Amino acid sequence: MRTGNRKVKCTVMVVDDDSLIRGVMCKYLELGGYSVVAEAADGIEAIEKYKRFRPKLTIMDVAMPNKNGIDATTAIISINHSAKVIMCTSMDYHGIALAAEDAGASGIIFKPFHCEQVHEILDAVIDG
Repeated sequence: MRTGNRKVKCTVMVVDDDSLIRGVMCKYLELGGYSVVAEAADGIEAIEKYKRFRPKLTIMDVAMPNKNGIDATTAIISINHSAKVIMCTSMDYHGIALAAEDAGASGIIFKPFHCEQVHEILDAVIDG
């Protein structure tokens, strides 16, 4: 997949109820060679947009209104068992990691995040 003259690593959807966080994450992804195909502000919107855009990778906030990221991840994985979801959270405790793993998440990014950290985690998930 190519955008202009550069190769795109994969398509991504960014899900976070904070538009500022979504904007920063999208910028970091674009700098890393990823193509952001959709954004969502809550878990319900994330599920709808996942069905429509089928991104290869989804970055999902944990704490959101209407449907949290853990429940939305479970729903996305039930739609496509090979979906890759990386949870993104500011809650740094063991329970979140276990809940994310149980939901089928492929990894976790802790806020505040930095560009290199995001690229390392996404590259590791894509490379398997």
